[in-house]
Amino acid sequence: MPMDTDERPLVELASAAAATTLAASSTSSAPFPAPATPGFSRAVRCNAPASSLPADGGAGAQPAYPENAISTTKYTPASFVPKSLFEQFRRAANCFFLVVACVSFSPLAPYRAVSVLLPLVVVVSAAMAKEAVEDWRRKQQDIEVNNRKVEVYDGIQSFHETEWKKLRVGDIIKVKKDEFFPADLIFLSSSSCDGLCYVETMNLDGETNLKRKQALEVTMGLNDDHFHSFKAFIRCEDPNEKLYSFLGTLYYNGQQYSLSPEQVLLRDSKLRNTMYIYGTIIFTGHDTKVMQNAMEPPSKRSSVERRMDKIIYLLFVILFVIATFGSIVFGMRTKHEISPGSYAWYLRPDQANIFFDPNNASFAAFCHFLTSLMLYVCLVPISLYISIEIVKVLQSTFINQDQNMYCAESDKPARARTSNLNEELGQVHTILSDKTGTLTCNSMEFLKCSIAGVAYGSRPTEVETCYGEIVETNGSFGRKDTTEFKRSVKGFNFTDSHLMNGRWAKECSRDAIEMFFRVLAVCHTAIPVADGNSAGMPYEAESPDEAALVTAAREFGFEFYHRTQTTISVHEYDPVVGGKVDRTYKLLNILEFSSARKRMSVIVRTEEGRLFLFCKGAV
Repeated sequence: MPMDTDERPLVELASAAAATTLAASSTSSAPFPAPATPGFSRAVRCNAPASSLPADGGAGAQPAYPENAISTTKYTPASFVPKSLFEQFRRAANCFFLVVACVSFSPLAPYRAVSVLLPLVVVVSAAMAKEAVEDWRRKQQDIEVNNRKVEVYDGIQSFHETEWKKLRVGDIIKVKKDEFFPADLIFLSSSSCDGLCYVETMNLDGETNLKRKQALEVTMGLNDDHFHSFKAFIRCEDPNEKLYSFLGTLYYNGQQYSLSPEQVLLRDSKLRNTMYIYGTIIFTGHDTKVMQNAMEPPSKRSSVERRMDKIIYLLFVILFVIATFGSIVFGMRTKHEISPGSYAWYLRPDQANIFFDPNNASFAAFCHFLTSLMLYVCLVPISLYISIEIVKVLQSTFINQDQNMYCAESDKPARARTSNLNEELGQVHTILSDKTGTLTCNSMEFLKCSIAGVAYGSRPTEVETCYGEIVETNGSFGRKDTTEFKRSVKGFNFTDSHLMNGRWAKECSRDAIEMFFRVLAVCHTAIPVADGNSAGMPYEAESPDEAALVTAAREFGFEFYHRTQTTISVHEYDPVVGGKVDRTYKLLNILEFSSARKRMSVIVRTEEGRLFLFCKGAV
């Protein structure tokens, strides 16, 4: 899947330039702008789907856009037979038996043609049936996705549920927490008064950390009571595969507003940390960015199948050598049968046909070569491919029913969507990793810390634990009590009597420790989640490491419990009063994490008026 990270700076510059230009012309009314330039022809009338737009090609018209139904199948009813036959006869053995079957209809055949043709038809038909079943399963998954429900505004007064496949460009929809976005949307407003929402893009780029999206200030106040009078026009770029770039303009109430990737919600990403959002559809079906990045299902061949083809080629060579040698000897012997006294009593060259003519020995040798190929065809096992196919189908069945491959956390079993590459599982000889999260399942725990040059934390890290097990195996250490290392809080596996239960107040570097915990509790973008079943306040953060740090601050006595667009509230342990006090920090600015800075920062003002710049990240 393409990752166009190089275009982020270009988008920011383009958006800034667009914002400057639009600010200068914000007083002009432009309900329907001039015809678009090439590459920016997408025209969307919000709250007025495509079917209600004029079709005369005028200023308010919009062309017919594709439906929102998608298809990921490899075949169609019309293309199944030719494409599947092509796939089957890419195999060397099938091509060979097809040639032999054709030749077997000639008088050269030493047996009836059905004895070769019937096995070939059985083998090819069985392989095609397996392909049809697997493609039918893909079709069923597409039907399940296309029939998912989402709330769409009826254009009059309320939202009602409808299937994804019935959505059209211009529809206004309402997506609730933990639901997938059914199409590419422009983010209008959310349950948050600040117009914020968080999305998980794991299905798009594999990242489990949450992305923050911000609605335009002019639309963030929209709700169910406002959409009956909401009319807007969007002019944006054409469908493309670039996930991290977007340029467009919103025309609303006679004003123009620049749109950026911050206002785009992509199909197959999931809404998190937000009760619901409202959005208007700009791309549907195969125009969405995730489908633009999707490739047509390739015809994959496993290493076992490629090696099997090499073995078949070797058998071909042996077969051709035997047939060639026999035809050469046959031609030489035939040439000597021309005189009456030199041929055997059971041969009558004077009555021979063209297949055994001493006067044309070369042609007779060629005919003998073809006959030999058919006689020695048993050297090439036609049942080998069908045996492999049966084994693959059984392997797929075992994988789907394997309880050891069931993921209890996500409540999902293993699912073999295709059986072509079963034998490739586990055949890993090289691991390429872009970051540690790929290898650690993004499960982060707070184990140790260093404050003012002093290291705290007695729990062993995974490296130390593995080293201890190695030494223990060699007999240097006694058996350890593994129950001691059971975690009690997700993301927090820290033990040190110097810091726990407020004992940090007795340390000589108390001020530094207090400021360290304050940084953990304030410098983040996490959101507290009310949960009566949890012992402490749970958090939903953009990344697991950020959630682990905020959880650690809570366990140390600095509990972050409320956030608004401009404030952060924390229950802080005050060693002077010997208990917790409520403190609210005014959030002046957030400098989000970037690959260039390798850190994030927040600028806050305390209740006493002091300014702080809190920073966390790489050194």
